[in-house]
Amino acid sequence: MTVLNLLKNSVNIASRTATLQFKGNFITNLRLTTFRFLSSNGQTYEYDLVVIGGGSGGLACAKEAAQLGAKVAVLDFVKPTPLGTKWGLGGTCVNVGCIPKKLMHQASLLGEAIHDSKAYGWELEKPEKINWTKLTESVQNHIKSVNWVTRVDLRDKKVEYINGLGYFKDNHNVHVVMKNKKERTLNAKYVVIACGGRPKYPDIPGATEYGVTSDDIFSLDREPGKTLVVGCGYIGLECAGFLKGLGYESTILVRSIVLRGFDRQMSDMIKTSMEEKGVVFHMGSKPYAVEKQDDGKLLVKWAFNDKPEEIHQDTYDTVLFAIGRYALVDDMQLASAGVNVIEGKVDVDVNSKTNIDNIYAVGDVLYKKPELTPVAINAGRIIARHLFNNSDEVMDYDDVATTVFSPLEYGCVGLSEEVAIERHGADNIEVYHAYYKPTEFFVPQRSVRYCYLKAVALKGGDEKIVGMHFLGPVAGEIIQGFAAALKSGITMKILKNTVGIHPTVAEEFTRLNITKSSGLDPTPATCCS
Repeated sequence: MTVLNLLKNSVNIASRTATLQFKGNFITNLRLTTFRFLSSNGQTYEYDLVVIGGGSGGLACAKEAAQLGAKVAVLDFVKPTPLGTKWGLGGTCVNVGCIPKKLMHQASLLGEAIHDSKAYGWELEKPEKINWTKLTESVQNHIKSVNWVTRVDLRDKKVEYINGLGYFKDNHNVHVVMKNKKERTLNAKYVVIACGGRPKYPDIPGATEYGVTSDDIFSLDREPGKTLVVGCGYIGLECAGFLKGLGYESTILVRSIVLRGFDRQMSDMIKTSMEEKGVVFHMGSKPYAVEKQDDGKLLVKWAFNDKPEEIHQDTYDTVLFAIGRYALVDDMQLASAGVNVIEGKVDVDVNSKTNIDNIYAVGDVLYKKPELTPVAINAGRIIARHLFNNSDEVMDYDDVATTVFSPLEYGCVGLSEEVAIERHGADNIEVYHAYYKPTEFFVPQRSVRYCYLKAVALKGGDEKIVGMHFLGPVAGEIIQGFAAALKSGITMKILKNTVGIHPTVAEEFTRLNITKSSGLDPTPATCCS
């Protein structure tokens, strides 16, 4: 059957709202208002795929699906923060996460580089001081350019972008309340939940009224000044770190431990290195109230966990809460589609499918999965290929590399020392470790006390490496390459036989030869020892 005959025979089945008039073998009139796609079971859909959420994972899935021939719509809507902060298309990473965080971190490192440059002979006439307004304007201008490019990219890839808040009417119909208050319902064969998450606020007086989060800090319309950071996960550490580097006094309230879920030795070294730079840590503490004073300062009352009756207090210009994040599932009415929610998150199988056959999920909304942008991007693309290209590829969540952009960066991949011992037994684990001296630190005489790395390996044979950890400059750039090696099964034998590039900090991995079990001093005598 020719394409024309197929079209003549099927158009009324495929769409009630499409009208074709033929004269011989020519189409003389086409009126098409809404074209619905015919599924294998005879049911028609307006879209092949609707993605709820315009962050990294959702956009990656939508664009990949469109490239594979699917008709796709992406919904994205940002509710303003209590402070009134809002942003454009692109999700957390682009607007209030990875990108602005890295730019602020870079600004902080540049301040340190200016200080170091004097020792290298640079003569600076003006004193070093950050212009917060200029910094935030530059960061926001970059973000807006990315927002624009993202919209253009969706248009070029034929993905329909809808600026609206979507929720389920049932498993195939998503109702949208758009920014202009108009409403519509999208009918889709498949739906991907990619709504992401937002920062939590503590349930204490004054938190939402006077506090800010990482959603606000990168566009704050005033200098942050003396800042209290509540929470000590990677977001809290990074914010306190770059604020201190920019010249603002920073204090962190830590409820329990630093960097929960990361290697304990490395986490403790990050804390100590930040203390050396002047960041204050109050361990085992929590806030009780935030009160605004007549002079505009914020009075924070807090106590140590073991002495809750002893209330401490101090005034700050900014209070930043970094106590964790929650997935944006409440607005989506998932129960209407039958999607199960576990501890505020969505659980999925190996194909990223929820308990409902046509509904998938990706990104920070997932239960017990890494909340990292590259993970969401990769998983989103895999979903699209699974649905529209018959791919049997599945997302591998093991051995995902990550970096904490603290003042002295920490990069890692694979197992922490604690988890390796838990899984394999202490008698079956060997840890190779070393301190090192970055060449760049010599002339300005910067502290090398916390420049440290280790490889966690299995005893026996060639000693397969199951974890790699690096604390020092450009840790993210370094650990990325070793992540590929670890995924490929690198062993200590291979690592020791690899010739390093000298003088770099990355080569320190190739020079590892001292084990913790030996009890020998891992501190080098020189840069070349």
